[in-house]
Amino acid sequence: MKLLPRAASVIALSVSFFASAGAMAQDAQPAHGPVKNIVLVHGAWVDGSGWKPVYDILTKDGYHVSLVQEPLTSLEDDVAAAKRVIDLQDGPAILVGHSYGGSVITEAGVDPKIVGLVYVAAHAPNVGEDEGSLGKKTPSYTSKQAGAVEKTADGYTYLNPAVFPKDFAADLPLSQAQFESHGQILTAAKVFSTPLTAAAWTTKPSWGIVAANDKIINPDLERWYYERAHSHTTVIPGASHSVYESRPQQVAAVIEDAAKHAQQ
Repeated sequence: MKLLPRAASVIALSVSFFASAGAMAQDAQPAHGPVKNIVLVHGAWVDGSGWKPVYDILTKDGYHVSLVQEPLTSLEDDVAAAKRVIDLQDGPAILVGHSYGGSVITEAGVDPKIVGLVYVAAHAPNVGEDEGSLGKKTPSYTSKQAGAVEKTADGYTYLNPAVFPKDFAADLPLSQAQFESHGQILTAAKVFSTPLTAAAWTTKPSWGIVAANDKIINPDLERWYYERAHSHTTVIPGASHSVYESRPQQVAAVIEDAAKHAQQ
């Protein structure tokens, strides 16, 4: 049967419209499958170089890994530093934070490029909370030791170098722990008492690592954070606060699990 010219045009237009609409709907949907971008955020008193063992594993496994070198001058400055690196990602990313870096990723993680969070022996406050106040409610071993945390005249903190090896890095080689103790990044005291203005874990999937022998953050506080956030939780027995350096295989495995399942 032959179609009249006008009828043929209408049908062709309809087919074209629905094909375009289908393509647009497909484009509007978020990409699924493994995430290839990983952003690592360090904590207080250290820099991003401690992530190298984890970085090496992830890059070998095909991930694109970026490190944030936050200045540790204020929570606002540190979140801004994280956002600059997030902006450079070419697609969905997993945001990983250690220790105080957990507060940073909690706020910076609301960025739409971030599809999952990984907390590594980290704080995870809610909006209006600060990690210092929460830490006082569930104090750590180190926080109970007089003189463990020192402060400069202008309000910057550091861990007493004599305390650092046994409290921060008990499962690292002593020479490495001592080197790190004398290379600390002085951290503004106010970062620990600044309330958060956003909490990405309330709307995005999260993974949490408990360092079972952590003396800097009470492991019970880590568990509480992750339970509240409904995080996929992994406990690493015997691990110190430096778990990302001492147990890189286990930490990388959790990050890769997040990358594989965050968008499912």
